Amino acid sequence: MARKKKEEKAEVEDTEEEVQEAVEAPKPAAESEEEFTAEEEARFAFPMAPIVRLIKQEMDQDKMIRRRVKEGMNQWLESLCRKVSRRMNESEYTMVEMDDFKTAVEPYEMIDDVEKERERIVATLEKIKQDCDSLIMDVNRKFLSP
Repeated sequence: MARKKKEEKAEVEDTEEEVQEAVEAPKPAAESEEEFTAEEEARFAFPMAPIVRLIKQEMDQDKMIRRRVKEGMNQWLESLCRKVSRRMNESEYTMVEMDDFKTAVEPYEMIDDVEKERERIVATLEKIKQDCDSLIMDVNRKFLSP
C-alpha cells in the first residue's frame, strides 16, 4: 500500500514538472527561416536585431514580421540616413553641429504636424460642404416651390 502511494506521488510530481516546464519555457515561434546570417546582414547598413527589436516593441505581441519587412525597414532607414547626411553636408562650415542635424531632420519631425493640419483642413472643408448643401436646400425650397 505504501509502495502504491509512492508510485502515485512520483507520477504526480512528474506530471507537475512537465506542466511547470511547459509554462516556464514557451516554445518560440518558428523564426528559423527569418534569422539572418552574417553574410546576409553585411548587405545592410544597420544590424537587423536592433531594428527588429524596435519594431516588435511597437507592435502587438501576436504579430509576426516577415523577412521582407525587416529588410525593407533596414533599407529605408539607410535611405533616410543618407538623405539627412546629404542635407547636413550642405552646411558651409567644416564642423557639422547639432543645429545642422536639427535642420536636416526637421521635415521628418514635422510629419505629425502636417498630418494634423491635413485633418484640420479636411474637417473645415467638410463643414463648408455641409453649409453649401444646406444653402442649396434653402434656395431650392424658397425659389423652386410652387
